[in-house]
Amino acid sequence: MEQYVAYYRVSTAKQGKSGLGLAAQKEVVAKFIGSQRELLEEYVEIESGRKDNREVLWKAISHAKRTKAKLVIARLDRFSRRVSFISNLMEQGIGLTVAEIPTASDFQLHIFAALAQEERRLISDRTRAALHQAKKRGVILGENGKVLAEVNKRKSQKYLEEVRQKYGPEIRLMSCTDLKRRLKADGVEGPKGGGWYHAALSRLISLPSNPIP
Repeated sequence: MEQYVAYYRVSTAKQGKSGLGLAAQKEVVAKFIGSQRELLEEYVEIESGRKDNREVLWKAISHAKRTKAKLVIARLDRFSRRVSFISNLMEQGIGLTVAEIPTASDFQLHIFAALAQEERRLISDRTRAALHQAKKRGVILGENGKVLAEVNKRKSQKYLEEVRQKYGPEIRLMSCTDLKRRLKADGVEGPKGGGWYHAALSRLISLPSNPIP
C-alpha cells in the first residue's frame, strides 16, 4: 500500500481557524487517499505561497523522506509559486502527487507550474500598467487605504477611551504587565481583537480620564 504525507497551506490565520480553503484541500486529498492508500500524517501551514522557506513544509518533506512516502498536496498552487522550487524537490527524489491531477507525470507538473508562474507574471504586469495609467490621469493611489487607516485609528482610540472609563484612574498606577494581566483576567480584548500589545497598553495608561468627544 502506497504511503503519503499530506501538506496543506492557507494564506491567513482567519482561513486556518475557519477552515475556509483548508477544508476543501483536505476533502480533495481524502478522496485521493480513499481505501487503497495510507495517509501517515497531515501538516497544515499558515503562510504565503511566495515563501519557500516554510517551516511546516520542510517538516512534511522531512517526514516523507524519512518514511520513504510520497508528498501529497491538494493543488499545485497550495505548494509553491516557483517552478525552480518544484524542480529542486523532484531532483531530491521526493515523490510529489497533486490530488486534483493524480495521474500527472513530473514533466506535466513542470508544465502546469510554468504556466501558472507565467500567468501570475502577466497579471502583475497588467496591474502595474493599470496603476501607471491611473497615476497619469491624476488618481491618487492608495487614497482609499489612507482613509481606511484613519477610520481604524479613530475606532481604536474610541475603544481605548471606553476601556479607560471602565477602569478609572487606577490604570495610571499600573504597569503594562499588570494591566495586561488584569485585562486578560477580565476577558477584555485589545483594540484589534485578541491580546494586548505594549503600544496599546501604553496609550491606555496615558489617556485622560474623560473621553474625547
